[in-house]
Amino acid sequence: MPRPVGAGDPAALPDETAPAAAEPVELFAACAPGLEPLVAQELRALGYNGQSEPGGVTFRGAMDALYRANLWLRVATRVTLRIAHFRARGFPELERHAARVDWPQWIARGREVRFRVACRKSRLYHSDAVAERLGRAVEHLAGGRMARARLSDDDEEAAGDRQTVVVRLLRDVCTISLDTSGDLLHRRGYRQATGKAPMRETLAAALIAASAWPGDAPLLDPFCGAGTIAIEAAWIARRLAPGAHRRFAFMSWPAFDLARWREILGDAARQALPAARAPILASDRDAGAVAAARENAERAGVASDVHFDRLALSAVTPPAGPGWLIANPPYGIRVGDRRRLRDLYARLGQLARRSLRGWTVALLLADTQLESQLALPTVAVLATTNGGVRVRIVTAIVPDA
Repeated sequence: MPRPVGAGDPAALPDETAPAAAEPVELFAACAPGLEPLVAQELRALGYNGQSEPGGVTFRGAMDALYRANLWLRVATRVTLRIAHFRARGFPELERHAARVDWPQWIARGREVRFRVACRKSRLYHSDAVAERLGRAVEHLAGGRMARARLSDDDEEAAGDRQTVVVRLLRDVCTISLDTSGDLLHRRGYRQATGKAPMRETLAAALIAASAWPGDAPLLDPFCGAGTIAIEAAWIARRLAPGAHRRFAFMSWPAFDLARWREILGDAARQALPAARAPILASDRDAGAVAAARENAERAGVASDVHFDRLALSAVTPPAGPGWLIANPPYGIRVGDRRRLRDLYARLGQLARRSLRGWTVALLLADTQLESQLALPTVAVLATTNGGVRVRIVTAIVPDA
């Protein structure tokens, strides 16, 4: 069994090229730093045992695993497929191994190909030159077209109809992977209207997962913004696959099995529930945010599952519980004045102690001083980043008395 990318002693690794489509493949579900345990948990729910490493989880399976991971993963940002793994101490060696890769299995003739290359502690250190040599192999063997522009480091540019090839050279060992997702997985398609500081769908899903919300208990978000947490919760409650209505990079591969993909989509559709099993209430004091949230919920197909209201925090009335309050309150860094937020956090803690006894509170927070204003027994669950800001997911069980 090939060892995960980056694991062990590279000098001991055998040379490998892409497996046949029917054989098990090695995949990597990338995620924001700190969220690896949640991605591993999602993969286990799909039946795949993965190995966590910084930035994601490596796992193996048949091609079904590739399809199902893209369809169902809520926290991961993308899924890549390893197609080659070999030593390359010079360009002749790189070119020889690149010529062995079965590029026509993955790259359709005429498709534009972009390379994202990282070189560390290797004799081949010029990433553009590595991309050029690999691009020649793709053009010669598969008829692909070398993209003029490489992916930016932040990985944010939309993939469009281009295939991204991710290349890593570490200590003279070259690993070549294909991006199977295309556009990042947080682009579910529903969030077209946004507020001042929009939250990524993947991070909202991570917050919900870290809270251990069971999907059939009341959920309250009093800082809903564009409605991302509430919409993701509704999809979870109704067992709706987040990738069911979008296109993926693997759909353009010659090796893509359309019939099998349709079977997997059909299985997902049969799992879906007609409605959420408990109230999902979301509110915000900003009328524009509430309007945007309603539009997004409509596009997501869950408008009837989430009740949106324009409310100040003091006017929030929780449903009968116990339940979960899950929210991304303002940080005082990009939105609003941090000093004024102390009162807001204090009032949120008062609301919890007064009206949410026995409830679980899960928050995405960036400031321990503001957190202290809650006066709740919070516990840090995970740490990650949001828009370049270091944040923590904290939870608390509100005391009964």
